Amino acid sequence: MGTGKSLKMRKSLEEQLTQGWRSLGMAYPTARCVLLEVQVPAALVQFGQSVGSVVYDCFEAALGSEVRIWSYTQPRYEKELNHTQQLPALPWLNVSADGDNVHLVLNVSEEQHFGLSLYWNQVQGPPKPRWHKNLTGPQIITLNHTDLVPCLCIQVWPLEPDSVRTNICPFREDPRAHRNLWQAARLRLLTLQSWLLDAPCWLPAEAALCWRAPGGDPCQPLVPPLSWENVTVDKVLEFPLLKGHPNLCVQVNSSEKLQLQECLWADSLGPLKDDVLLLETRGPQDNRSLCALEPSGCTSLPSKASTRAARLGEYLLQDLQSGQCLQLWDDDLGALWACPMDKYIHKRWALVWLACLLFAAALSLILLLKKDHAKAAARGRAALLLYSADDSGFERLVGALASALCQLPLRVAVDLWSRRELSAQGPVAWFHAQRRQTLQEGGVVVLLFSPGAVALCSEWLQDGVSGPGAHGPHDAFRASLSCVLPDFLQGRAPGSYVGACFDRLLHPDAVPALFRTVPVFTLPSQLPDFLGALQQPRAPRSGRLLERAEQVSRALQPALDSYFHPPGTPAPGRGVGPGAGDGT
Repeated sequence: MGTGKSLKMRKSLEEQLTQGWRSLGMAYPTARCVLLEVQVPAALVQFGQSVGSVVYDCFEAALGSEVRIWSYTQPRYEKELNHTQQLPALPWLNVSADGDNVHLVLNVSEEQHFGLSLYWNQVQGPPKPRWHKNLTGPQIITLNHTDLVPCLCIQVWPLEPDSVRTNICPFREDPRAHRNLWQAARLRLLTLQSWLLDAPCWLPAEAALCWRAPGGDPCQPLVPPLSWENVTVDKVLEFPLLKGHPNLCVQVNSSEKLQLQECLWADSLGPLKDDVLLLETRGPQDNRSLCALEPSGCTSLPSKASTRAARLGEYLLQDLQSGQCLQLWDDDLGALWACPMDKYIHKRWALVWLACLLFAAALSLILLLKKDHAKAAARGRAALLLYSADDSGFERLVGALASALCQLPLRVAVDLWSRRELSAQGPVAWFHAQRRQTLQEGGVVVLLFSPGAVALCSEWLQDGVSGPGAHGPHDAFRASLSCVLPDFLQGRAPGSYVGACFDRLLHPDAVPALFRTVPVFTLPSQLPDFLGALQQPRAPRSGRLLERAEQVSRALQPALDSYFHPPGTPAPGRGVGPGAGDGT
């Protein structure tokens, strides 16, 4: 090497690979050599010193193979440098079934690091990766049977530099994989004439148009006059259509078996139509014939057959001549026409429709008589809530009760929610209007008694007029006594009025005897009975009454706690007026 001549190093790699999945009985023996020549200028060569190094990192070697490396000068001297490298053994793969699952069992040593990837192998185009993971040691990978398709392949390689990735596709002949492939396949309409087949893998198939009539009859292939076309996955295909129609569908066959059928134009053009498809066949010398496609076959027109198209053949031909039929396809050998049948069906069934209309009119008249009752039942019973505004705390308690009752099938009216109308109309006029509307709709008036309300009632019963109390201008209860009392005195109150009072605030016996001619309930202890009295008079007792009572009680409890136990102050309303509770 010191003669000034160029130093040449030859690096030859030779491998003999015998690899495979032993459980599958596969082997892939290969052998290849690579020659690398390196030239070093003589000026850089000095005795006893290193000239440099060569890194060659693009030689592929498979798992389990042996790589031999030797180098020598050119011309050759006696001494050669030889090295043999044994690559890690290829892991074994077993594929086993466990019910609906598939297990991939990889038997490798515990310290072996390797990569595993699942992908869809494509006949055209790059593979589509599905799953990848770096693993260590023995592994069992579980796949659901629905994930299996014929092109699902496995790639495995050791996590080392220059490792060769080994691939295997074990599901190519698996019947479940082929079933899953067709279940995953979809037809997609791109334009009026173009569409494609989406599927994970390549599959042999052919497609043709068919006509599907309403009523559940099988889709009838339009072959002839059209023909079957070979289908390539993810490749745009075209049918020579002039117009789309919801009854036109695409059938996809494989191995002479129907695998897929979709009516691509139904999404944009609506549901199936009751149209008749006419097939026009053209022959020499301008001869042409027409037939109507029916479940029994193609009926020639005109015809004396007993089919529907034959009976309407004369009208169909007239529609075709007048341009009322839609041309779907046209060719030198024939054409396809879709002719509507709606108007003929309407004529045939005109008398039946008339009879139905008369019956519907009679039924509507009957229903109209029950309209008010049904409407009230649907909206819930009306309830007018009257109370004495003893103080602001009691008003908040009343508001909580009214809000809770609104969650039930009740339409609650209370002056708290109508202050603007109350101010504009005045308490007396507002109450009279609300009471009249409530009773006319079959509703109920709820008298919510409190110590202040009992005091006002006592004044009315003794003097016949209300004394100048300290009540505000919005106290509808005070204004309502002028017309509430006549209903009680004349016996009209039962069925239209209900009384109530709150536990710990007023005992029912404190309510004047005249008002106890209607039920008086304590709340919340008698909530189920109170809610039952608010139902429609003839309404059946609902099994959810206790559930609704619990719902109202939960909504009412915070307001009760705030009223009877306000933080740091005595409870308002205790010991006020006759019959007040003891606050326990």
